[in-house]
Amino acid sequence: MTQATAKPLKVAISSTTLENGLQVVIAPDTTAPVVTVGIYYKIGFRLEPQGRSGFAHLFEHMMFQGSANAPKMQHIKLINSSGGLLNGSTSYDVTNYYEAVPSNALERVLWLEADRMRALKVDDENLRNQRDVVKEEVRVNVMNQPYGGFPWLDMPPVAFRNWANAHNFYGDFNDLDAANLVDVQEFFKTYYLPNNAVLLILGDVKAEEGAALAKKYFADIPKGPNPSFADPAEPEQKEERRGHVEEKFGTLPAIAIGYVMPKRRTPDWYAMALLDQALHGGRAGRVYRDLVLEKQVAVEADGGIDDLFGYNGPTQLTTRIMHKPEISAEATVAAFDEVISEVQKNGLSEDELRQLKIKWRSDYYATLESGRGGYMPKYGLMHLLACFTLFDEQPQLVNTILDGFLAVTREDIQAAAKKYLQTSQRAIVFRTPVATGAPQSNGAAKSGSTKEAA
Repeated sequence: MTQATAKPLKVAISSTTLENGLQVVIAPDTTAPVVTVGIYYKIGFRLEPQGRSGFAHLFEHMMFQGSANAPKMQHIKLINSSGGLLNGSTSYDVTNYYEAVPSNALERVLWLEADRMRALKVDDENLRNQRDVVKEEVRVNVMNQPYGGFPWLDMPPVAFRNWANAHNFYGDFNDLDAANLVDVQEFFKTYYLPNNAVLLILGDVKAEEGAALAKKYFADIPKGPNPSFADPAEPEQKEERRGHVEEKFGTLPAIAIGYVMPKRRTPDWYAMALLDQALHGGRAGRVYRDLVLEKQVAVEADGGIDDLFGYNGPTQLTTRIMHKPEISAEATVAAFDEVISEVQKNGLSEDELRQLKIKWRSDYYATLESGRGGYMPKYGLMHLLACFTLFDEQPQLVNTILDGFLAVTREDIQAAAKKYLQTSQRAIVFRTPVATGAPQSNGAAKSGSTKEAA
């Protein structure tokens, strides 16, 4: 099927906003007797206030510690006893909570989510134990793992100058230790508001039924003042930025190269997304093919734009390279630069662009049906609807956003490559095994987190 004859997407969507400001998006699908519920709060790593680093992730944990009518662990037990699954995650601009259950358990899930939005149990005991859990998670998943946090934690303090984008997303231990009960309660009252969230109901539910249930369980939760957020905008970058990090466990030197991305939903954004696929499309991508297969300077090379639809502020297109110890870091960067230079000088062929668009469309359709980690039906669609609602106020974009990518031309991609893949607009992090004695620079990155904390 060609682009010209492809049928337009028609994902059924119904949306409304309750009087307290809670946005509700419903996507009925009676294919299976399962329903997925998600609540996305507009508070993530980037949006947490200075001096409160790590609070967004800390609160993801706190939200499972009980509420007024559902004691500790009761939320999890009730979902599991219904034959369902649940989880939550924290990313740059949102924190989300989601459940997938048989559709006859929908009201139970909505009651549970409403109860913790209305009256989360925030006390000293829960704060102490969850703060320790978060710190242990950092130690296990980052500090004591080969290449832990690389490059997602190492890159921001090198690449960015605005604290919102550059700070330790998992949270500075000093900030976490300094937090008292009043601080945590205030964070909840400030950000966990119906007017700072979107409720999503997808699957075996009628639109009118979902809207009625949302109103039944959430309409009486009081709204609060709309949260104010610091401006995440970055000053214009005019020079390459470099940082060095020690690798305590791994044996291969690693390099991360990140270029600043254009703002979401601009023409350049669409072009850069397709260029990303050309560069990082697995083994067929130009970076892997050139550095690993042909020049054989690297053992592994991958990368991309992290969650293209899920960011609402400065981010990067990042390449991650594990290169051979006998090949110098500078020689590896030079080999990578040849890949970039080729795209800037000659662009992509019509055939390559055609194949990229076919792959992009296929991947997008797959996202609409995808779960998460082999479970959680409709997670991909839920995530897209949430981001289009919170960031763009247009959940219906799920049906039209693909058009922008399919309209990109060879000239658009070449122009974007020249504009954004400039040395003066990138940051490089060198992660070198301790045995090689790599020097530390003044801009060295620090260990601490992944992009999305679970």
